[in-house]
Amino acid sequence: MSRLIRKSLNTPDETRPFEGGTGQLEVVNAEGGAVGRATFLPGWKWSEHVKPIAKTDSCQAAHTGYFISGRMKVVMDDGEQMEYGPGDFAVMAPGHDAWVVGDEPCVVVDWQGYTDYAKR
Repeated sequence: MSRLIRKSLNTPDETRPFEGGTGQLEVVNAEGGAVGRATFLPGWKWSEHVKPIAKTDSCQAAHTGYFISGRMKVVMDDGEQMEYGPGDFAVMAPGHDAWVVGDEPCVVVDWQGYTDYAKR
């Protein structure tokens, strides 16, 4: 196996649209799992636009990601909450809801939680 691998999120292996035209996830598959770039449009909310796909009460994916643009509020099932924005590194445990804050698309690169995220 090669020790150098090159993939581009500009030509993803898979694109997964969110419900209601509220954005999409672009995924490249690597040996260690999927890496993805999600674009969440203003108005996107996990409990409205991914929950129908996931069929769980809250997001059960663990995320390790980096916020490129926009803002997102995340509320854990136990009530803990945080807002993320450009330049933020985020670790999110399973069991949360999230939504875009403001009028700018929120773009996040995640290298942990997108293997099955929004997968039909």
